[in-house]
Amino acid sequence: MRMRGFVAALVVGAGLWSGVAVAASEPAGLLVARGNACMGCHAVDRKLVGPGFQQIAARYKGDPLAQKKLEAKVRDGGAGVWGVIPMPAHPRMSDSDVRTVVQWVLIGAPSE
Repeated sequence: MRMRGFVAALVVGAGLWSGVAVAASEPAGLLVARGNACMGCHAVDRKLVGPGFQQIAARYKGDPLAQKKLEAKVRDGGAGVWGVIPMPAHPRMSDSDVRTVVQWVLIGAPSE
């Protein structure tokens, strides 16, 4: 029984199980975005309800305060920056998840 658990851990750790292999190739920020309903309003490369993540990266490129601004926007919501449709607040997202998704957006929202 111990050996079976050990082998399973090796398979998962090596990324040989197909579900793990897919997840391991995607950036953490994309996984967080998918897991927190961000993709319902945002796409990576185009406008949906809100701007695409790559559009957000372009707007905030070079802004040294962008990380803090966008973390606050995710937590508290807001309106008026990208149009009249407000972004809802996400107060239940962990600080770690907010930080991860914002970092991912600011590096250009890569899909790999």
